[in-house]
Amino acid sequence: MGASADNGLKIVVVGGFGVGKTTMVRSVSEIRPLNTEETMTRAGETVDDISEVRGKTATTVAFDFGRITLDRRNVLYLFGAPGQERFWFLWDRLFSGTLGAVVLVDARRIEDSWYAIDRLERHGTPFIVACNDFGGPRHTHEEVRDALDLDPEVPLVDCDARSRESSKQVLITLVEHIQRHLGERTAPASSFRETV
Repeated sequence: MGASADNGLKIVVVGGFGVGKTTMVRSVSEIRPLNTEETMTRAGETVDDISEVRGKTATTVAFDFGRITLDRRNVLYLFGAPGQERFWFLWDRLFSGTLGAVVLVDARRIEDSWYAIDRLERHGTPFIVACNDFGGPRHTHEEVRDALDLDPEVPLVDCDARSRESSKQVLITLVEHIQRHLGERTAPASSFRETV
């Protein structure tokens, strides 16, 4: 944090394997993000189901980290969680101290997001769902909401994780949701809109 910043706000981006978590953190971070990506090898094919992510050549093995300065006193820290089941044990640590979360969804593989939503609900962590655009068949928000069995209070938005503006809108939606969920103790969404 900068010398005058005294309020670090932690956000986690979670979801299934290959849904765009690293891409989202990269697209919106003001600093060069810390990535713990490793090259995918043939040995991993026996452990990770890569049938739906054929073009993927690297994968996160710990977490991604980015930062956004909201104003002189508030800094947003972004953590991207690894999506493979073998790394889910890291999630509890990443969720510790988290203000809220984005569940990134590939609408072609909605079932890959069930575990993330279940864990966040168990932790009592406010979250939103963002459907990342992979160019596949479009589903209505009602279809996605039904498939994920989402509470009506949970915001559902479309996004393109490659786009800074789109990722920014996702984070604004999350901050506004957190404000409604926790009250006005969080950083103002208006300052977030102006700085990202």
